[in-house]
Amino acid sequence: MLTIKSAAEIEKMRAAGRIVGDTLKLMREMAQVGVTTAELDKAADAFIRSKGAVPSFLHYNGYPKSICTSVNAQVVHGIPGKYVLRDGDILSVDVGAELNGFHGDAARTFFVGNVAPEVRELVKVTRECFYEGMKFARPGYRISDIGQAIQNHAESHGYGVVRELIGHGIGTHMHEPPDVPNYYDHRTGRGVRLTKGMTIAVEPMINLGGKEVFVYDDGWTVETRDSLPSAHYENTVVITDDEPQLLTLMGVDDD
Repeated sequence: MLTIKSAAEIEKMRAAGRIVGDTLKLMREMAQVGVTTAELDKAADAFIRSKGAVPSFLHYNGYPKSICTSVNAQVVHGIPGKYVLRDGDILSVDVGAELNGFHGDAARTFFVGNVAPEVRELVKVTRECFYEGMKFARPGYRISDIGQAIQNHAESHGYGVVRELIGHGIGTHMHEPPDVPNYYDHRTGRGVRLTKGMTIAVEPMINLGGKEVFVYDDGWTVETRDSLPSAHYENTVVITDDEPQLLTLMGVDDD
């Protein structure tokens, strides 16, 4: 059921979101050549717990780690492990934290060393896609307006928009109604009308090549079908009377 959050509940989500943002800041600092994704996971887990929160992803539907680390052509849900970051990689890190019964969720794609210009542009445009969507994250618009804005901006650059994975409502559960696609879904029409107090996770997943993806045998890791890079940008957002508020931006340098 779609829930409208009270001012007190939004403040609890803001506190969880601050931990998520600060964890991503730590991940950005640590994402260097020679570091393993397992080291990132260990550090993120310890940091989240040091703030009195717990990692939202750990054991969620059986997921085995505390964050998701997706490298290069991996879109999302990459499982941290022995992979050693290399010069020229891009690394998408997805972080969730639960504090006092409420969740925050955000993701960024980081550069490791000297990244190719066309891949840097992909990451830049993926961030832009999020903010194009935010122009419609206010009362009176619908969920589909956000997705259509994201799709239009990505496709204007020749990029593929992933269909199998989408954003979501968030609150006392990591995933709540409504679904938040990054494209206009003709099957569902214009979708839910946005209302003050709604909290959603908007997360463009944009591919340098085609939109097609596949899932590894591990049941989690998603990769582009054409093996070209993918970028991910996500924030937890609250709908207000006016401009949307981003609850997971604190601590993350988005310049």
